Amino acid sequence: MNTTPSSDHPHVEIARPVRATGERALVLGGGGSAGNAWLIGVVAGLYDAEVDVTQAELVIGTSAGSTAAVQITGASPSQLLADIVSAVPQQPPGPIGSDRGRVPPGPSVDHMRRTGEIIAAADSPADMRRRMGAGALDLDARSDGSWSTRWRATTAARLPSQQWPDRTVLIPAVDARTGEPVVFDRHCGVDLVDAVAASTSSGLPYSIGDNRYIDGGYRRNENADLAAGYGRVLVLSPLGGRTRHPMAWGMQLAAQVDELRAGGSRVETILPDSSSLEAFGSNLMDPSTRTPAGRAGYDQGQALAEWLTEFWS
Repeated sequence: MNTTPSSDHPHVEIARPVRATGERALVLGGGGSAGNAWLIGVVAGLYDAEVDVTQAELVIGTSAGSTAAVQITGASPSQLLADIVSAVPQQPPGPIGSDRGRVPPGPSVDHMRRTGEIIAAADSPADMRRRMGAGALDLDARSDGSWSTRWRATTAARLPSQQWPDRTVLIPAVDARTGEPVVFDRHCGVDLVDAVAASTSSGLPYSIGDNRYIDGGYRRNENADLAAGYGRVLVLSPLGGRTRHPMAWGMQLAAQVDELRAGGSRVETILPDSSSLEAFGSNLMDPSTRTPAGRAGYDQGQALAEWLTEFWS
């Protein structure tokens, strides 16, 4: 675990000027184990049909999409999918708060209920982020303190490389103590594994030095707005563009797409089709859904390749 003091881990502010140095941006949203496999499947299906979206000049990955972003920029999409399909099926995770969940043993926590209550009590996105961070820190105070170390090892094992890609990859997270959004990239001084682990921390906060971070989806669901200034933006959303937040907050994908188009970007979105949704089942965190989700994503990518060729080429 990296223990460098927090002053050596500067935040990359989301309000910084956009570095629009390329034409194409790829956005990968979150969606648990199933969503990650579906993202890989769609990208592999497009890749095998000669639509290589991995060559985007900018890749934005949030939560499970941050893992996928690093995977597709460091390994062949076809091989990544083959690994998913050939993997030994895993048992479903236990409830959050159990030995097999993403929160260490301790008081039983109904994650969806807990976070839903936080969202309902908040009066704005900023207030929600502050409350979500405070709730995560409270869970952390009641844990044994080992989760970040274990989550880092799990995250590292999923990545083809622990070095930042040469191209621009943006990985959003939220500072648990302040509620301020942050965006990690290869210039920020944070290790790649730590950035991905922070962006995928939807329960307990992830530690980087003295700082604590929670899931990048609390900044905005897909964070597609970070692609402002790029000519063509392709968004893959395992959650289908849905949001748990009030529509007036503008967290949903449709609001992000409207903003990008108003700024002059061409935007296309890929959402799970009926076969993919069936493959997801009722629990996106269930690792046993990865093989069917990956296969369904591949079929969807293959089917969409001709339609997407003109847009991406």
